[in-house]
Amino acid sequence: MFTFGVFIFWQFDTGTLFSILPFALVFAIFYFLLILPTQKREKKRKEMLDNLKSGDRIITKGGLRGTIVGLKEDTLHLRVPPADTRLELMRYAVDSVEEGKE
Repeated sequence: MFTFGVFIFWQFDTGTLFSILPFALVFAIFYFLLILPTQKREKKRKEMLDNLKSGDRIITKGGLRGTIVGLKEDTLHLRVPPADTRLELMRYAVDSVEEGKE
């Protein structure tokens, strides 16, 4: 009688495990294919925004190219050619820093 009860409990536990397993597998796939790469990309972007300095050539999200001439906490001043127009932008508007162009 005792063995039969353990067998039923074991059978129920295995069934529950196999019913939860697909959900755990889907979550793991979403984590490794969607969540983790997004976190890495956001960390890299935050690091890039924190390391901006005067003289860096940048491209904004709107497509403007220019050189940073001044930085404040949340804003930056950008010099845009050809007439050396100065613009004040929010830091989060920076899309990328141009490498190797001085």
